[in-house]
Amino acid sequence: MKRKFGLIGFPLSHSFSRKFFTDKFSNEGIDAEYLNFELENIEQLPHLIAAHPDLEGLNVTIPYKEQVVSFIDNIDKEASGIQAVNTIKIFRTGHHVSLHGYNTDIPGFQESIKPLIQKYHTKALVLGTGGASKAVVRALTNLGIDSILVSRNPEEKGELSYNDLDEDVMTSYKIIINSTPIGTFPNIEGCPAIPFELITPKHILFDLVYNPEVTEFLKQGLIRGATIKNGLEMLHLQALASWEIWNRK
Repeated sequence: MKRKFGLIGFPLSHSFSRKFFTDKFSNEGIDAEYLNFELENIEQLPHLIAAHPDLEGLNVTIPYKEQVVSFIDNIDKEASGIQAVNTIKIFRTGHHVSLHGYNTDIPGFQESIKPLIQKYHTKALVLGTGGASKAVVRALTNLGIDSILVSRNPEEKGELSYNDLDEDVMTSYKIIINSTPIGTFPNIEGCPAIPFELITPKHILFDLVYNPEVTEFLKQGLIRGATIKNGLEMLHLQALASWEIWNRK
């Protein structure tokens, strides 16, 4: 029987996950398929799983990485620590269904940014406050890098607003990660409102967006000599980690 996996989120027009797994299955002769499931509301998840009794696992993307946690029966320690899940393994025993949640964004981002870090990269600004930002913060902590969240409307203590990004902040925080969907295809002219004139060649600009390959955020960094990287390698790494989880006995 053909194995079945998929992706939940809304919208999914930007996602490369289906192509990644479809190519992987084809290239490696794996009898499996990977489907996109656009859910307008996370409450539709139980109905989706009931409608696809052969579904073994799911990836979770914007905007449900945090909302999906309430549907998880057993959550991995790392995912629990940040209360964000991007990978679900589905266990079925008769009519009973159990969802186990993991976060592969953490190792995916960690391994992707690690080769870029120099000794002077000790602090990072993380743009956005969603589920992806939580994974980024945890990965940075694992690498010994202090980070602070930047939001248009700071709600938590310690968060900065975009108006707070003055010369002192931009000089101290030489890693800047866009964990928001701003700039994603088809709205490729969008860009986080940071003071790009304060970017230097010692800065790293990392965009979790990977479609387009070079976002406006990354273009602005490139103009000023910064090191730039998009989220495509992170996607591949987290996808491979998901595959490993789905195949555990």
